[in-house]
Amino acid sequence: MDILFVHGALVRDGRWWWRPTAELTEAETGIRSRSVALPSCGERPADGRDDVRAGSDAADGTTTGLVADAAALRRALDEASGPGEVIVVAHSYGGTVVAEAGAHPAVAHLLLVSSYLPDVGLSQGAVMGGETDPVPLGDAGAGRLGLVGELDAPWFGARFLQDGTPEQQREAFSRVVPQDAASFMTPTTRAGWQGVDSTYLVCADDRSTSVGLQREHAARATRSVELPTGHHPFVTRPDLVVEQLRAFA
Repeated sequence: MDILFVHGALVRDGRWWWRPTAELTEAETGIRSRSVALPSCGERPADGRDDVRAGSDAADGTTTGLVADAAALRRALDEASGPGEVIVVAHSYGGTVVAEAGAHPAVAHLLLVSSYLPDVGLSQGAVMGGETDPVPLGDAGAGRLGLVGELDAPWFGARFLQDGTPEQQREAFSRVVPQDAASFMTPTTRAGWQGVDSTYLVCADDRSTSVGLQREHAARATRSVELPTGHHPFVTRPDLVVEQLRAFA
């Protein structure tokens, strides 16, 4: 069994975000896990290889945005030891990556954390568009979008990680990056969350994704659990996330 973590939008270094839960999971179950590098956030796989070129969003023919991220996830799943060997944990935008990656025989279960389960034809931006207090995004140049406003660790912490420690908030803010605009604008062509056993973790104190939108998407999962946390429970309350992983690991 393997666990793959797919982080959310506008950040890098999924390994850091996932580490508290990864370490506790390994200590309690012996199962090791890893994070998928998302090209749209400027990341490359640990082995340095380029991701599969499937489709073309950029002028030079390489993939960008959601398409590239989905290709990265599929490649990670292709490397699994066999069918039904992987638990995919998807956070926020990571759920849209799961959707676009499509069905894969390696996936045994999805754990969706304050995530999105878009229908075919919906983009990340379209799903977020109905929020009454949307995350502020603006042009970051070079075909990218980024957070805008009073960008500092206290602001980021208050919006995304209010239940974390000041150190966690500082470390998290240092990993904020602009992201390919295509990640938000590309309509999905698949719905990889369909037909897979799944658990949705609704973060009841989330200040990023509204609880109402979370519950709407949670209704599409096999089951849902509400946690008394902000947007990143795998950072602030890894024990609650591991409790869910133990149920099907």
